[in-house]
Amino acid sequence: MCEKNLLQEVHEVHVAMELISLGARMQILESETSLSRRRLLRLYKELRGCPPPKGMLPFSEDWFMSWEQNIHSSMFYNIYLYLMKTEKGPSINVLMKTYRLYLEQCYAQSHEKPVLDLTRAWTLLRFIDCGIVSRKACRICQGGFVVITENIKNPFTCSLCSPPSRALKKSQVSTQQSLTAAFMPIPA
Repeated sequence: MCEKNLLQEVHEVHVAMELISLGARMQILESETSLSRRRLLRLYKELRGCPPPKGMLPFSEDWFMSWEQNIHSSMFYNIYLYLMKTEKGPSINVLMKTYRLYLEQCYAQSHEKPVLDLTRAWTLLRFIDCGIVSRKACRICQGGFVVITENIKNPFTCSLCSPPSRALKKSQVSTQQSLTAAFMPIPA
């Protein structure tokens, strides 16, 4: 019995280390592991060399709806849905693998900081689980995008098919073809 507990603790420390390396905040670590706050703080300081940031986690679903954040959130969520179908294991492992794949896509497109950090990605999945945010097909490209659930009945056009004028300035249109591949169509 003691050995099994020890192995479980080693596994949770490993998960916590991976989450910290991906940029997880303390609230995520406490939610996804059963390690004590004290151990998590110590682990965070050892890995990062500084204490974790303080403050509340983001809590507004509106952040995910502006054009660039929606594209990145939707890309992340589509990757997550695919991996949930194909991968075995706890959802936290799927979340970490999804986030790593999302980062690979971001760095392949540009060398800028990714729009979606791990905290926002984790929050997005919580919003979807609670029914605050859903996934809807674009009426033009049929790609799956995240939308606020109360807007699910309205016709939806994604910002890849109808980019706002400020998106053209940021040259998102040139990456439209490469990003479109990350959006799985929603089956009819």
